[in-house]
Amino acid sequence: MPRVTFDQLPDDARLWAFAASAEMDQDAESDLLARVDSFLDGWNAHGHPLVGAREWREGRFLFVAVDERSAPPSGCSIDALHRALKEFEEVRGVGLTDHIDVVFRGVDGAVLREARPAFARLAKAGEVGLDTVVFDTTITRKDEMAHRFEVPARDAWHRRAFWRGAVAQGPVG
Repeated sequence: MPRVTFDQLPDDARLWAFAASAEMDQDAESDLLARVDSFLDGWNAHGHPLVGAREWREGRFLFVAVDERSAPPSGCSIDALHRALKEFEEVRGVGLTDHIDVVFRGVDGAVLREARPAFARLAKAGEVGLDTVVFDTTITRKDEMAHRFEVPARDAWHRRAFWRGAVAQGPVG
């Protein structure tokens, strides 16, 4: 039983978070999820099946997690996950594996994505601030999704990167 539902995984399950570079239509979403499900059905580390799951949120975020109690993922098994996602990227032209951009909510609540230099310009201009909601794709455990994934920039690595030395009551965005 390698693939399970996301809620069946323990809170301390190892997690990878991916943000799509653009919104996907229903066909692309279905293709992505079918590919990930197929991958998870056969995911293993050194011949040991990995108990894994995926979750898709807001048409933009893919979470893949593994219960390390079943077997810990190996470097090769993690590379295989990234290769499977790269194949999707090549076919569909939608990025998933590049974590260099900043993903955040616009004032209208839409999920936006900007290159770091562009986001830095927005920060300098005061168009985004410490209260801007950002998505932290560096989280590594399932339980972090609830309290670290979608947070104000002041509570994420973004504060250090874009507002060095800013106090807790910095610019509002």
